[in-house]
Amino acid sequence: QVQLVESGGGLVQAGGSLKLSCAASGRTFESYVMGWFRQAPGKEREFVASITWSSGSTYYTDSVKGRFTISRDLAKNTVYLQMNSLRPEDTAVYYCAETSPRWTGQPINVKDQGKYGYWGQGAQVTVSS
Repeated sequence: QVQLVESGGGLVQAGGSLKLSCAASGRTFESYVMGWFRQAPGKEREFVASITWSSGSTYYTDSVKGRFTISRDLAKNTVYLQMNSLRPEDTAVYYCAETSPRWTGQPINVKDQGKYGYWGQGAQVTVSS
């Protein structure tokens, strides 16, 4: 059973930085795409960023481009989200997710939450103004 465990959330002032980590374990297949999503109070969960495990190719939603960086450590089976220049509107619970093995190697829309079969428990990020 795949487990994704996030860490690194917290409270930060606007303009500050935080780095989230997501450690994966129990994987019995080759990882394809890992993503970060977030859900603000009263809003739907939305895509933030993704990384293709083998190539390192990344994709970001427009609102975080130039401020957030997604990366991965193959040896540690860990994906990171470095968040700089944080804004109050970035306040949300951030979730790490991994695509289901059935999609491995297939072209997918990385923003489609339905392609992700494994989810972490979430990490709260609060940005004060």
